[in-house]
Amino acid sequence: MTQAQTKLVRIVTAGSVDDGKSTLIGRILHDSKALMSDQVDALSNARYSRAEEGDLDLSFVTDGLESEREQGITIDVAYRYFATPQTSFIVIDAPGHEQYTRNMVTGASNADVAIVLVDASRLHQGALKVQTRRHATIAHLLGLKVVFAVNKMDLIHWSQKVFQEVEESLKRLSRSLGITNPAIVPINARSGDNVVAVSPAAPWYQGASLLEVLQNQGEGTDLSDLPFRFPVQRVVRVDGHKLEAQRGYAGRIASGQVSVGDEVLVGPHRRPTKISRIETFDQSLTQAEAGQSVTLYTEDEVDAARGDILTGPESSYANRVIADLCWLDDQAWDPRRRYLIQQGTAAITSRIESVLHIRDMRDLSEVRGDQALKLNDIALVQLQTQTPILADHFKDNPKTGAFILIDPETNQTAAAGMIRGVV
Repeated sequence: MTQAQTKLVRIVTAGSVDDGKSTLIGRILHDSKALMSDQVDALSNARYSRAEEGDLDLSFVTDGLESEREQGITIDVAYRYFATPQTSFIVIDAPGHEQYTRNMVTGASNADVAIVLVDASRLHQGALKVQTRRHATIAHLLGLKVVFAVNKMDLIHWSQKVFQEVEESLKRLSRSLGITNPAIVPINARSGDNVVAVSPAAPWYQGASLLEVLQNQGEGTDLSDLPFRFPVQRVVRVDGHKLEAQRGYAGRIASGQVSVGDEVLVGPHRRPTKISRIETFDQSLTQAEAGQSVTLYTEDEVDAARGDILTGPESSYANRVIADLCWLDDQAWDPRRRYLIQQGTAAITSRIESVLHIRDMRDLSEVRGDQALKLNDIALVQLQTQTPILADHFKDNPKTGAFILIDPETNQTAAAGMIRGVV
């Protein structure tokens, strides 16, 4: 990577099924010269292609599964890399079909920016699809910057009037979610108009191309600048047969930095101790930061085990939290059932005490929560945990402010959650 290519932006595509997400990514990769010649040749000879003779079905760049190509839908999450002279990108192609919303949540959780696509040819007077609203809501809840791409403009003959109707609907959606100044770009992913470069097809559009908009998006949060969080994965004892052997705590630093001599707090009891050594598999360090896998040793013996979290002095714990949930289980919520809340390496028994409200995806209104949570519902809930959990707000620390709920009977992921407050 050159000196100029210091910025990394991770992008997830979102929107309803068949809005053109995979084709858009293929077009960006093709026009930015990120595809090898053998990949282009493979696209020319691909089975199940829906492109016209002589054209490439660019959706196949990311839709690599046989079932995806046969059905013409995205099922799994695919990752692709490309770079411009100014920016490096990791692009995440996520499914649009409602059945695979859980896959979209997985992809979005690793992104900085969401491109929400809208098929302009299939809307009546700008009315948005429910799945488009759902994906925009999830992207915003996950703290992503949102860019709207109004696709298939060629099918409406690049009508400025139709685009303005869709644009107004997207602005209303943004206001209801709290998205400020969203970029809204008219494009044709199949031919590449306004994708990498501004096209003369829409002389009335005075904005930037989609790629130019993406290049102007800032990088995601630098995890090293956040408070120190270290979920313990395992306890190790080097030369354990010796009396002077010391316990170490192995894991990966989720956020922040730590140095030898720093005071840290251990687990929900917040017992203080100091870091005496930082070790990797082949060397000793004086400092480590987010993303590094290390073993930390403390000046005194502390009672820490897998699931505990070593934190900086500003941490707090709670037994009751308010959280947004995206329900991902085919089985609806049972108020009598206990769930495991997994935060870092900890798995703690919990229950949903109450559903404060559920979002109606038709108009994003907040409806009463006296009904069962079912697949793809987005709700604000109150959770109670058997033992205290780290109460980081998601907006302050997305690594430890997020969690999943697991149904212990089926071992299925029941929901993805984001802590919003403490009771």
